[in-house]
Amino acid sequence: MNHVVVVGAGLAGVRTVEALRGRGFTGRITLIGQERHRPYDRPPLSKAVLKGEADTSFVDTDLDALGVEFWPGVAAKSLRAGVVETTEGEVAYDGLVIATGADPIRLPGDGPQHVLRTLDDAHELRAMLVPGARVAVIGAGWIGAEVATAARRAGCEVTVVESASAPLSTAVGAELGGRTLPWYDGIDLRLRTMVDSVDEGGVRLVGGEFVEAHVVVTGIGVRPAVEWLADADIDLHNGVVTDEHLRTSLPGVVAVGDCAAWWSRRWQARLRVEHWDTALNAPDVAAATLLGEEAVYDPVPYFWSEQFGHMLQYAGHHPAGDRLVYRGEPEGKWSAVWLAADGTLAAVLAVDRPRDLVQGRRIIGAGSRLDAERLVDPQVPLRDCVV
Repeated sequence: MNHVVVVGAGLAGVRTVEALRGRGFTGRITLIGQERHRPYDRPPLSKAVLKGEADTSFVDTDLDALGVEFWPGVAAKSLRAGVVETTEGEVAYDGLVIATGADPIRLPGDGPQHVLRTLDDAHELRAMLVPGARVAVIGAGWIGAEVATAARRAGCEVTVVESASAPLSTAVGAELGGRTLPWYDGIDLRLRTMVDSVDEGGVRLVGGEFVEAHVVVTGIGVRPAVEWLADADIDLHNGVVTDEHLRTSLPGVVAVGDCAAWWSRRWQARLRVEHWDTALNAPDVAAATLLGEEAVYDPVPYFWSEQFGHMLQYAGHHPAGDRLVYRGEPEGKWSAVWLAADGTLAAVLAVDRPRDLVQGRRIIGAGSRLDAERLVDPQVPLRDCVV
């Protein structure tokens, strides 16, 4: 293999480049990035950058020293075996890494709506979060909650519109999301409310009510950025389908990051995880697979969110759980754990309890069973609940 092309210059793409060089690949590498920026981390965009605590989140890597041809501002248009067609012409490859990430979902309407996915998005939105500005946030998921946090901190009048019965319902369920309701004090939280359209000057709700806003932020999720692969001979289903080695159905091609729907041996399910930890750690497996080595990607998924003065950390795969158990009261520091039918830990969500997260992630990885009676006592460390 003489030439590897990496399509997507986010964290997953650049870490794959580093992994290829780290594993001894000395051939040509071309890194194609749709944005004109050098590679950067996305989590700080809705945290430090949006709050004005940082201006950038560039990844600390030296592409020149790695011998990488970096093509910023170039988009992939289509794929056929051995060739990627881009906005700057065709590029032949021996090995291909698909790391094109995901694109935000937008709502219908002719009014201006902002999303938070890129560094430019974060800078544009930050400039609009000024005292007294009326901000409408559509969606009370992870991104919506973080944007609402930053807007309220900036002195904005914030309205959050959520179709479910509680924040974070889509992510972790309405029962658990209900525990975060007190955090929205001072915010006009509209639950069980649907948006009809984003219009000039605000948001039209289903039913006709108009919510005035200077700024509308849509945070209702993302879709894997795989439109450019629509005519390619490659399996697509909720992203690029891969096996546990991150191999796609097209020979010599791997996929990694937000666009990859990989098979998990641990959960016996196909997962597509849109979080930083996946982009950070999956590339080593993708690089190994591309180089003909034997490697399996089967992590305990992990992510975190900072909202309303709380640190939320999650590990695992809660759909594999049958029972939800709480550790601690919602007024203080608490955790929620999902237990499978056999008593093993499927997932943990820790709110200001980092030890529960660290210990819980290890327990999930080990496949250990827990004593449910001891588990409900927040004073008992999770590791001491193992049976």
